[in-house]
Amino acid sequence: MSQGFRRGGGGGGGRRGSRGAPRARKLGPDGEEKSVEVEGTITSVLAGTQFRVQLQSGHEVLAHISGKMRKRFIRLVVGDKVKMEMSPYDVSKARITYRLG
Repeated sequence: MSQGFRRGGGGGGGRRGSRGAPRARKLGPDGEEKSVEVEGTITSVLAGTQFRVQLQSGHEVLAHISGKMRKRFIRLVVGDKVKMEMSPYDVSKARITYRLG
């Protein structure tokens, strides 16, 4: 058996999906992902670690907790102020990245 090849079929593994290619990310001119940072207040807690958040402009968005907040067991309740990242392509959804209080 030559070096670098494994026995058996499959083709990779891990959490990349059936094709084995990593997900493409949208990058800006400076190499960072495009996202808009906004602040808001949690108005209701939904199932599956999702929240309804009201922005300072008055709009409401559906937001979920980022992986690091879930890993550190950060608890969020109604009335907490949070910092979120939103995609400029879908402004109805967001990712909560930080709890302000």
